[in-house]
Amino acid sequence: MRDFANYDGLGLAELVRNRDVTPAELLEAAIERIERHNPKLNAVVHKAYDEARATAAAALPDGPFKGVPFLIKDLGVRVKNWPRTSASRFAQIDADAEDSELTKRYRASGVVLAGKTNTPEFGIPGVTTSALLGPCRNPWNTDHISGGSSGGAASAVAAGIVPLAHASDGLGSIRIPAACCGLVGLKVTRDRNPNGVNDTDRAIGFSVDHVVSRTVRDSAAMLDATGYPEPASPFAYPGKERPYLEEIARSPGKLRIAFSSETPNGKPIEAEIRAALERTAETLKKLGHDVREEGLGIDYRLLYRAQGMVSAANFSASIKRWAEIKGREPGDDIEGLARRGYEAGKKLTAQDAGWGWQQLRLMNRQILQKFETWDVWLTPVLSTNVPRVDYLDTLTDDLKEFDRRQAATFGFTPPFNMTGQPSMSLPLQQSESGLPIGMMLTARYGDEGTLFRLAGQLEKEMPWLGRKPPIWN
Repeated sequence: MRDFANYDGLGLAELVRNRDVTPAELLEAAIERIERHNPKLNAVVHKAYDEARATAAAALPDGPFKGVPFLIKDLGVRVKNWPRTSASRFAQIDADAEDSELTKRYRASGVVLAGKTNTPEFGIPGVTTSALLGPCRNPWNTDHISGGSSGGAASAVAAGIVPLAHASDGLGSIRIPAACCGLVGLKVTRDRNPNGVNDTDRAIGFSVDHVVSRTVRDSAAMLDATGYPEPASPFAYPGKERPYLEEIARSPGKLRIAFSSETPNGKPIEAEIRAALERTAETLKKLGHDVREEGLGIDYRLLYRAQGMVSAANFSASIKRWAEIKGREPGDDIEGLARRGYEAGKKLTAQDAGWGWQQLRLMNRQILQKFETWDVWLTPVLSTNVPRVDYLDTLTDDLKEFDRRQAATFGFTPPFNMTGQPSMSLPLQQSESGLPIGMMLTARYGDEGTLFRLAGQLEKEMPWLGRKPPIWN
């Protein structure tokens, strides 16, 4: 399997179905790459090789990814008998008692779970580093971040360790790592994938789970495998017209696409990112789409004030639950970002949290109204080129400076966690220094179909699979 990394997940599964390789051989290829690349990347933080070997040797479900090695993000989703750290010295579980519903659906797709990937503490920032797990690095250039909070997943997939991996997105945590590492990263519609019975952290509805992948079809096929109604869920499942794997082969037709480099702080994005955005918009015009420049035009300061209140209240409640589990309050075993969020949440009144919810509801309507006249909104994912690891240090004592740097870098992803809309990062461009530049496509609520049709068109028109990072295969 010297060419293991040249196949996507569906391609590897086809080899298994044709008996050209066995699941055990695919697993050993992934393990060899973890051992070779991980010392440079720190992408995989828990290795379950013995269990994976036993799984690969046994009868596997005949799903679309039968025999394909797969990694789970070390945050939120549970795997029976595996530790779960959330990258926190305080909030660790030695072994979960059961699989999450999503884990069960991954297993049913045929994948072989081989380990867990790096994440920042509680998934808070857009960079993957923590006092417990250390920094995760980018296979395109290890001096640069892999993004967050699914940075370990993105680093592993970009390096060819596995073809796709579990990821989650609360304010950009699938799309940011996908953009940093040159991958496909879809934040699905709220409640598209199951939250499961242990979904307290997802109570405000911002966070969703899916995968990062190298191809559009792997993202589509995995969402077909996992995204169906969940029994006893109190939330309405967003319907779909047909399997997403079929959508990518269909023409998107002539779409009304708005594009923008509008930032929350009003400052211009880096010139190279703006040029990449314009090239993408021009390509879409040539493909026959109706393309024009237009921003959301909302009061971002008011939006993030409301979101900050809601997020702080939710996070503080989550830490209270952890304190009940641990039998004590967190001490110096949580980091600065978590400590600040916890304390801020405790100071909020019920009136503050309620006002935040109300304001978000009003502003979500303003955003969604734009999509009455747009089919898709195009922006970059990042406002800058991929930052260096030492530029975004979550362990700094100067959190205000960290906030400033984050705000200047990750300006585009959060609104669609609040509205619940599907939003996808595609690796359509590359910087002069050789780092990926991700473009973000956002569609109406529940309309992943349009995104997959357009992504399938762009994957043919602006192919990225030929670009490989220095740490590869």
